[in-house]
Amino acid sequence: QVQLVESGGGLVQPGGSLRLSCSASGLIFSMYIMSWYRQAPGKQRELVAVITPGGSTNYADSVKGRFTISRDNAKNTVYLQMSSLLPDDTAVYYCRGSKLQFEIWGQGTQVTVSS
Repeated sequence: QVQLVESGGGLVQPGGSLRLSCSASGLIFSMYIMSWYRQAPGKQRELVAVITPGGSTNYADSVKGRFTISRDNAKNTVYLQMSSLLPDDTAVYYCRGSKLQFEIWGQGTQVTVSS
């Protein structure tokens, strides 16, 4: 069964940090472009960060310098290290894997930044 499972979300104070994880199964993880998206209430889902099979990364302007995406192909896992969190980072965070025309999404994990 092909699936992505996110974990690591929660409640954090402004300025704090969280690390999200997304574990993949049922696919050749190393061949997939992996991405993190987020969707805040009442807003469209937006791309946060992406990492290619070769390790190249790209980020939304709103998170550059604060978030870091990485992958461990041996563990079939992609991470999103989030620092200096802001209330505007509050959203459901989704993991996405893509290869050619195929894509798969995780179920999402809630991140709430609030004092």
